[in-house]
Amino acid sequence: MTDQSSHFPIDYSPLFDYFDPFHRISQEAKEAISAICSLSKIPKNKDLQSIGHTCRTIYFVKKGIARIYYYKDGTDITESFAFENSLIARVESLFTGKPSRKGIQVLEDSDFIGISSPLLFDLYDQFPDIERLFRKIFESAYVETVNRIESLQFHSAEERYHALTQESPDFLKRIPLKYIASYLGITQVSLSRIRAQR
Repeated sequence: MTDQSSHFPIDYSPLFDYFDPFHRISQEAKEAISAICSLSKIPKNKDLQSIGHTCRTIYFVKKGIARIYYYKDGTDITESFAFENSLIARVESLFTGKPSRKGIQVLEDSDFIGISSPLLFDLYDQFPDIERLFRKIFESAYVETVNRIESLQFHSAEERYHALTQESPDFLKRIPLKYIASYLGITQVSLSRIRAQR
């Protein structure tokens, strides 16, 4: 993992702007979170976290795009994307403490604010509003995961592609088609055919 932590003052305001719609926290709580954060700059196509690594960090995408991926029968499969002003973490590893079979790859030169999860969880007793904030964030992420599974179960590849273009049209232009195809569960040839129909 390439990790270049900055020792200069970091602007955490985008992170707290992201938090506010979930649950507003006190200035003291913000300072406590800021104290356990670091900034990482990761170059394009490098791993933020590699497969087999135990996830102990929740990342906020300050600039750039990342994806969670894994290999199945030797095929690279994209599980999800994280765009600017969103969080990314391999939650199954975060909560179990076990190495993940998934990795996080950066798709363009990116800046991340990393939050140490062990230190974050230690803050829960001292700051109930921090615990409530992250409970709401994790609940939202769980609902997104369920919606993703249901999309694969109930919608065609074409419907899933059109939904993706409506949700994130600008970001899609920045993602290689092979990753979009694997995220949708189709081949790149099928994706090209769907795109040609538009």
